[in-house]
Amino acid sequence: MNGAEYFGTVSVAMVTPFDSNGELNVAAGRALAAHLAENGVDSLVLAGTTGESPTTTLEEKISLLKAVRQEVGDSAKLIAGAGTNNTAASVELARASADAGADALLVVTPYYSKPSQEGIYQHFATIAKATDLPICAYDIPGRTAVQIAPDTIRRLAELPTVKAVKDAKGNIPVATPLIRETGLAWYSGDDPLNLPWLSVGATGFISVIGHAAPRQLRQLRDSFVSGDLDTARDINAQLSSLVAAQGRLGGVSFAKAALRMQGIEVGDPRLPILPPNERELEELRADLENSGVL
Repeated sequence: MNGAEYFGTVSVAMVTPFDSNGELNVAAGRALAAHLAENGVDSLVLAGTTGESPTTTLEEKISLLKAVRQEVGDSAKLIAGAGTNNTAASVELARASADAGADALLVVTPYYSKPSQEGIYQHFATIAKATDLPICAYDIPGRTAVQIAPDTIRRLAELPTVKAVKDAKGNIPVATPLIRETGLAWYSGDDPLNLPWLSVGATGFISVIGHAAPRQLRQLRDSFVSGDLDTARDINAQLSSLVAAQGRLGGVSFAKAALRMQGIEVGDPRLPILPPNERELEELRADLENSGVL
């Protein structure tokens, strides 16, 4: 089992659409989910970082999850972001997500509070006991200030419901033996490294640029898996200007503005995240044209 049966292969960390008043726009969420699923995305992460989880309420998260489940049916796995820096709140969110129809959970390392490795392990173990859903542990020290150390990953792999890692550490040499030793499915959590991760055994990616280029990402992975490395490399290079744009703007601002340029309206981000200014929009338009997605 390579994790695809739980978490898919080409996943998009989907934005949470808002209307012009900054309220949750469920209809736009359904439309976006359907668009992504129709264009090769077989998994959606809802209420992740790009879904603005820090500034959306539990009720908003669950409303969107239920609506998207209704919209896409079984055509895409739905992974609910259930990680916070509060273990009890994460347990509540995990249970509510399970009840609302999630297929799996994405649980980020507790951020800001900088727990010990034992604290990190106990946090994940407590959430893992709360539901039967498979868990993908999200390791992103650039946002959380703490990493999940290799020995902690080995311990987490022994928990029956922990099935995968979303790796945004980008340390491929450290992860390579862990992929083999632990049997965990590995997902690229960093779009610049999607192709390199596949080369060492990752199952797929949880992407932000996939909002703007879902078909290209599907083709990239399919080409790699079928042994057509030239095509995979070409697509990867073609998407590099989207990677650059995401790096400049941040994931939420990039994804919402890029979708708007493609004719898919999902509103602006909530504060403290800002939409791009006029100059940034001009640069983004050039990047989308460069990548052949506009």
